[in-house]
Amino acid sequence: MSRRLLGAFAAALTGATLLAVGAPAVAAPTAPPAPAVVVDFTGIVALSNCSGALVRPANAALTDPAMVMTNGHCVKFMATNEVIVNQTSTRTFSLLDPTGSRTVATLRATHLAYATMSGTDVALYRLSQSYSQIQTATGIRALDLATTHPVAGTDIRVVSGYWKRIYTCRIEAFVYSVREYNWTWRDSIRYASSSSCQTIGGTSGSPIVDVATGRVVGVNNTSNEDGGRCTLNNPCEVSSTGAVTVRPGARYGQQTYQVNACLGAGNTVTLTAPGCTLARP
Repeated sequence: MSRRLLGAFAAALTGATLLAVGAPAVAAPTAPPAPAVVVDFTGIVALSNCSGALVRPANAALTDPAMVMTNGHCVKFMATNEVIVNQTSTRTFSLLDPTGSRTVATLRATHLAYATMSGTDVALYRLSQSYSQIQTATGIRALDLATTHPVAGTDIRVVSGYWKRIYTCRIEAFVYSVREYNWTWRDSIRYASSSSCQTIGGTSGSPIVDVATGRVVGVNNTSNEDGGRCTLNNPCEVSSTGAVTVRPGARYGQQTYQVNACLGAGNTVTLTAPGCTLARP
């Protein structure tokens, strides 16, 4: 399976029309484009053979232990229905500066809070430092997790800490399920094919960043490398009726908005919380 990532950029145009009483309608000058969210390497981490990001769920306080998000397969190739919750960990992560040119801190986990390759491909590490402690020491803030389902056509960036490279992509569609070897991931993000979105091994775990908001909408995880059918490194698409489609070269990520509902006070994982749909052990 390829190791991959994501990041995002966007700009919005606004316009207005003024209508003066007793005078012909006159178009007001077009407002300048709203400033684009600058998607750089802020909040991005590198780990062995994979990428990841320092992320902040919607309900997390700045004083909560910070979290790093990557792929479940960046922990290990997990069993079909395997789920890990609250496992002690000392894994370290290299936190990059906004340019991606240097490491500003080495972050250390205390726990692998959650990991699975069942239904999605995600892992969350809880760190020894809080968001505020990291920001005070390094000036680096965490990336916010989006709380809603993204939409097709969204401009996104996949930001790889491993390769220190940002891929310019767009959400083409959402796939009912993507199957690779023994794993099945649901409602997966498929990127539109383009020369600027050729994610490669090592980009696994990269955040997918919505350019318009700067929020993380997914985690990059795989691509069909050789045109194979539902095999390792060659995922296929499976419809609700079981029809299989193979798209050679297609690249995929997994949505992350649903993570928010599964995290409670102190960024503790609560899989029985209302609205939590992540796989349970």
